[in-house]
Amino acid sequence: MERVVIYGGTGGIGLATARALRARGVALHLVGRDAERLERAASDLGETGFTAGDVTDPTLFPRVANEAGARLGGLIYAVGTIQLAPLAKLDPARIEADFRINALGAFLAVQAAAPALKAGAGEGSAGVVLFSTVAAAQGFSHHASVAMAKGAVEGLALSLAAELAPAIRINVVAPSLTRTPLAESITRNATLASGIASMHALQRLGEPEDVAALAAFLVGPEAAYVTGQVIGVDGGRSSLRTKG
Repeated sequence: MERVVIYGGTGGIGLATARALRARGVALHLVGRDAERLERAASDLGETGFTAGDVTDPTLFPRVANEAGARLGGLIYAVGTIQLAPLAKLDPARIEADFRINALGAFLAVQAAAPALKAGAGEGSAGVVLFSTVAAAQGFSHHASVAMAKGAVEGLALSLAAELAPAIRINVVAPSLTRTPLAESITRNATLASGIASMHALQRLGEPEDVAALAAFLVGPEAAYVTGQVIGVDGGRSSLRTKG
C-alpha cells in the first residue's frame, strides 16, 4: 500500500490510527500544528515524514501535497473541534472556526491530495477517511455549531465519493464521545463522564483505539468495496436506547 497522509496525527484518534497503520507496515506522512510533537510522533513511529502547519492556513494543503509525494494510498483527516455552547452564546466567529477546521479543512485536504491519490490507486482504489460525530445524526443540546460543521463533512464525503469513484473511495467515521486530548475538558470530570457513558448501550466511553481500528480498515485495501458510507463507532449511542 502506498503512503498514507494523516492530518492530526500527533494525538488522539489520529495518532492511534497512525500506530495501527504502522503496525501493518504502511508508510505515513503526518500533519500537525505543533512541530515538536509532530517530530516526536514521527520519530516514535519510524520511517514517517511530516509537515507542520495549521489547517486554518490554506497554504498548508498544497505544501503537504508537495512534501508527501506524487503517489498516495490514502488520506485521513482526523482534525476536529468540540465547542459546546447554547445558541445564545454562539457567535459567527466561533461557528466559522468550527466550519473552517472541520469541513473546509477536509475539503482542502482532499482537493490537494486528489492527484496523488489517483496516481497511487493503481488497479484498485485509494482510501480517504473523514470524521463526523454522533451529534450530526442525533439532536444534542449545545452541539449546534459542531453538528452543523460535521453534517457538512458528511455531505462533502458523499458528493466526493460519487465524483472521485472509482479511483478514490471516501468514507466517514462518526464517533461518540471518545477519551482524547480534545475531549479532556469533558472526560476529566469523572461524574460527568460516567453519566455520559451510561447513555451508551455498551456503558463506556470510546477509546482512540476503538475508532482507529475502523479508520485503518477503511483506508486500506480490505475495504476496497466500501465507499460513500457514514459509520458510527459510538457504543450504540446513535441507534440504541438504554433501559430507564
